[in-house]
Amino acid sequence: MKLSNAELAKYMDHTLLRADATQAQVEQTLAEVKQYDTASICINPYWVELAAKELKGTDVNVCTVIGFPLGANTTATKVFETNDAIDKGAVEVDMVINIGELKQHHDEAVQADIKALADAAHAKNAILKVIIETALLNDEEKVRACKLAVAAGTDFVKTSTGFSTAGAKAADVKLMRETVGPNIGVKAAGGIHSAKDAYDMIEAGASRLGVSASVAILEDNSK
Repeated sequence: MKLSNAELAKYMDHTLLRADATQAQVEQTLAEVKQYDTASICINPYWVELAAKELKGTDVNVCTVIGFPLGANTTATKVFETNDAIDKGAVEVDMVINIGELKQHHDEAVQADIKALADAAHAKNAILKVIIETALLNDEEKVRACKLAVAAGTDFVKTSTGFSTAGAKAADVKLMRETVGPNIGVKAAGGIHSAKDAYDMIEAGASRLGVSASVAILEDNSK
C-alpha cells in the first residue's frame, strides 16, 4: 500500500493534547493542519473555540476530547462537556469510557454512558468516537467494549488516549475492526510515529489515525 500525502493526511486527526500546550503551539498545529489538509485537529476543549475560528472555511474538522484521559467523570459531566464543545465549534468528540465499570462487568452503565454522549453529539450533527483504552484491557474486554459502543450508537471506536501505558497496536485495531464490522470507524491512536506505523494501522483496519507526529509521518511518506 502506498498513498499520496493528500490521501494519507485525510486519515489523520492531527493531535495536540499535552497539558502544557500553549496557545503558540496550538496555533502552530493549526497552521500544520491547514497546510497538510488533515481530517481534523484534535485539541483539548479549552482550545476548541480558537480552532473553530481559525479553521472556518476549510474542510478540516475540529475534534476534541471528553472525560479525558481517565473516563471516570459522571455521565452528566461528560454530556455537559460534549454540548459545550460542540456549541463552541467541535464537530467530532472523542470520549473515554468508564474503564473500571467495564472491567467490573457493569455493561449497562458503560453503554448508558456512551449512549448519552452519542445522543448529545448526534443531536447537534457531531461525530462520536469512543476511546476504550486497549492497554488496560484484555481481548474479551476489548471486544465487549466495542460491542457496547456500537449498541450505544457510536460512529467510531478508538484504541487509546495516548496517556496510558501503551498506545495503538495493529493486533488491537484488527480485533476492533473484526468486532465492529465495516460500517463503524476504527481510530488508532498513540505511538504512531512513522509512515510504516501509519500503514500498519490502516492495513489492520483503521479508518482514522490519531497522531501528533503528522508532519514527520507525511515527510517520511514522501521519501
